[in-house]
Amino acid sequence: MIKIHKLEIENTKRVKAVKIEPNVNGLTIIGGPNNQGKTSILDSIAWGLGGNKYKPSQAHREGSVIPPHLHIVMSNGLIVERKGKNSDLKVIDPNGQKGGQQLLNSFVEELAIDLPKFMDATSKEKADILLQVIGVGSQLIELEQAEKEVYNRRKYLGQTADQKKKFAEEQTFYPEAPKEPVSASELIQQQQEILARNGENQRKREQITQIQYQVTQGEANIARVTQQIQELQGQLQTLQGLQEATLKDLEIAQKSALDLHDESTDELETNIQQVDEINRKVRANLDKDKAEADAADLRAQYDKLTAELTDVRNSKSDLLKNANLPLPDLSVSEGELIYKGQKWDNMSGSDQLKVSTAIVRQLKPDCGFILLDKLEQMDLGTLEDFGKWLEQEGLQAIATRVSTGEECSIIIEDGYVVGQDLTETNQEVEKPAVVEPTGIIPNKPQQWKEGEF
Repeated sequence: MIKIHKLEIENTKRVKAVKIEPNVNGLTIIGGPNNQGKTSILDSIAWGLGGNKYKPSQAHREGSVIPPHLHIVMSNGLIVERKGKNSDLKVIDPNGQKGGQQLLNSFVEELAIDLPKFMDATSKEKADILLQVIGVGSQLIELEQAEKEVYNRRKYLGQTADQKKKFAEEQTFYPEAPKEPVSASELIQQQQEILARNGENQRKREQITQIQYQVTQGEANIARVTQQIQELQGQLQTLQGLQEATLKDLEIAQKSALDLHDESTDELETNIQQVDEINRKVRANLDKDKAEADAADLRAQYDKLTAELTDVRNSKSDLLKNANLPLPDLSVSEGELIYKGQKWDNMSGSDQLKVSTAIVRQLKPDCGFILLDKLEQMDLGTLEDFGKWLEQEGLQAIATRVSTGEECSIIIEDGYVVGQDLTETNQEVEKPAVVEPTGIIPNKPQQWKEGEF
């Protein structure tokens, strides 16, 4: 990875004269009060390496007659200079060949010199950059669309099943009601059939009365004929035979009449009168049964979609698991970065910097440095944690912090390094300080020596 080996800046923005040799790995913190030139150093680096689109609107230090001068030596020996009235770019590679901005663009990652551009991006933009880096963006989009579609279908089925179940629970059940709706015409037909049978029974009862009348008449005839028995002997025998047959008919009719039972039509008449109420209960029971069946069917479909949703999510997980992610525990879910289970706005400041740095580094693996402004928002513990991570990853970070504490590698005041013995020159150029920071809690800077710049 290519890093910044040495840096010399003169008369740029608030910087008068500064020379820095940043740590190869870890944090180099530029400290000092506000408006003393800290950010000017980072802006100068961005201008020197990123091109004129990063040129400050007022690059020339106010009050200086000498134009800005930038001299940056990279770890691969590449020398980058901007000097002269127009601050023209000059790039010389280790072999002494001249180059230009195109050469710098081949290894300088834009977001490395403008990290806030990444950190201020939307959650989706951050996730898109990561997916671009690991090369699974299109596949993940397809899986997320499939996941969303299955989830919405399952959600609709679940809601519908719950509604059906609730409807069934709220329905009153009538155990006495028949399973099917009752037909009034059928009830009337049943009633007519019973009335017909009852009429036949009545006819048979009337037949008994008639036979009884015939018996009585026969007895009268017998009495009357007895007086004439001598004359009507033949008739007597005939009548006696007839009487015996009639008595047998009477006995049979009486026995049959004992077995006759009239059927009541009261229940049918009541049912005919209440057919609407009965059918209402039947329909209510049928609605309840159907709602329960529908709910069970929808729940089965819901469970099937749950399994399908699980398969899609497992595919997403496998896709990201097998991808070359910049950090362990870093992932994308629903279009947002997730690190250690937390979305961006729930990450600690240190984790946000780790995620940003790791992703930016992978955009251009040859770019081994980043610029960070305004680290005063971080406490010392977080700074130390982040610095150790940078060292572990072999990355270089040059950062600013409104502080004069021991965590600062150098302190800038009024465009100079604090503690430097300055000597005016005939060209009105103050000599810069030479600073060799040693880490997040560096030694105090040494005095600049004449002839070293």
